[in-house]
Amino acid sequence: MDSYLIQVNGRGDHAPMLDVHLKANGNSVSLGKVKGRKPRWAVRASEMSKKTFNPVRAIVDSMKVEPNPKKAMISLSLGDPTVFGNLPTNDEVTRAVKEVLDSGHYNGYAPSVGYQSCREAVAAYYNCPEAPLEAQDIILTSGCSQAIELALAVLANPGQNILVPRPGFSLYKTLALSMGIEVKLYNLLPEKAWEIDLKHLESLVDEKTACLIVNNPSNPCGSVFSKSHLQKILAVASRQCVPILADEIYGDMVFADCKYEPIATLSTNVPILSCGGLAKRWLVPGWRMGWILIHDRRDIFGNEIRDGLLRLSQRILGPCTIVQGALERILHRTPPEFYHNTLSILKSNADLCYAALSAIPGLQPVRPTGAMYLMVEIEMEHFPEFDNDVEFTERLISEQSVFCLPATCFEYPNFFRVVITVPEEMILEACSRIQEFCEMHYQGAEGGQDLECDK
Repeated sequence: MDSYLIQVNGRGDHAPMLDVHLKANGNSVSLGKVKGRKPRWAVRASEMSKKTFNPVRAIVDSMKVEPNPKKAMISLSLGDPTVFGNLPTNDEVTRAVKEVLDSGHYNGYAPSVGYQSCREAVAAYYNCPEAPLEAQDIILTSGCSQAIELALAVLANPGQNILVPRPGFSLYKTLALSMGIEVKLYNLLPEKAWEIDLKHLESLVDEKTACLIVNNPSNPCGSVFSKSHLQKILAVASRQCVPILADEIYGDMVFADCKYEPIATLSTNVPILSCGGLAKRWLVPGWRMGWILIHDRRDIFGNEIRDGLLRLSQRILGPCTIVQGALERILHRTPPEFYHNTLSILKSNADLCYAALSAIPGLQPVRPTGAMYLMVEIEMEHFPEFDNDVEFTERLISEQSVFCLPATCFEYPNFFRVVITVPEEMILEACSRIQEFCEMHYQGAEGGQDLECDK
């Protein structure tokens, strides 16, 4: 049997060059000079992590203010309908999950795109003659956020650009920039109930545009696009041959005087990836169940996009299997009165908030028609001691212990966003404090004197 001995000749503990000899059966063979390496730690964060930036967190974390200790904090900032306990999910929803958990049948891995039966349930729920769906058109994801991430990742390459609403949900930009994708912001028009400025939108399209994001109903605006406006958006996408990523997580969360139209039901030629989930309509955001609906009537996406989504879904091996197991029952057995009651509460809160804020000098709220939010313009010329919406909302916290998100978080300065899922008495108290704050700081057009208002 051959035996081997490696002899290393070098000077010092860490010689820059090592003279290596190999001895085999007594014969010495020189391997020549081998460059040495001085071990040292050199662990660095990835470029992707360095490019990941959440503007909401960056702005909120920099707001180093303490609330007024004499007033209980009222937070109107977090888009989580479960925070205050006044909007519980339906008993049918929780029973479905309990029964699945007790069955023990959903404790293993599922296919990365979701169980076939669960994809069939989602397809059946959203299927309609105007936008037919089958199980193969459904990708289950870990919440709507992951659905958006997968849709962006399959549609756009580094160096391309996407079209994003302004004001708009900050996650679009966070995800895109981390992937090396440029973000182009198209304007929404508050004077037109936050409709898209279509001319501005179309002017942004170029040969590197990978997709158009349409968020309807809207976070942060609380707006719902009409059928005619959606058709105009589709006309732009069709002319420019740009696919649509539709963020429809608030789909069907619209008030009684408004109608929600899934954008895919209005087009046969524009390919659409529609992202949704259980989070908002079923009031269970922590359950992390979302989906992508693939609408491709003209086979423009073809197999390539579908295969790409399959491969991307394999990165985390699919969403929670327990919730998947309950999905069919949640979708098809939740009673209609549950949805109705939720919307009645949101509509009542929206009306109260809009009416109260409309009466405050220096504020111009935009009436919402759906989702869970309301946007308010600050007439900054009447509040000269504040440079911007961030300073305005900081002082609102320190003086009145009311926390609203400055709309700079959504790329839209000099507005703030109000979440309307809080209990009614809290909405009224918050609006009363906002009124007191504005009356304290408001200055009229003449003489810069404070405006005296009766309460």
